[in-house]
Amino acid sequence: MEDLLKNTKHKVVGTKQTLKALEKREASMVIVARDAEDKVIRPVISLCEANNIEVQYVDSMIQLGRICGIKVKAAVAAITE
Repeated sequence: MEDLLKNTKHKVVGTKQTLKALEKREASMVIVARDAEDKVIRPVISLCEANNIEVQYVDSMIQLGRICGIKVKAAVAAITE
């Protein structure tokens, strides 16, 4: 999963961008940081469950940001089609 996220050009990072991708049905998988605040990730997880989108977890927001190639923390990211 980590290699997939690092190597794909088809991804979005952040809660707002991920929610947009989910609403447009463009996301094929969502990655969530376990240490993100529940109020931030709950809407994303709920939308994934409603649309049968796979959710994977990483340990921390720092790790997810690093995997996505950004220098800041990230709560969620999505691989898009």
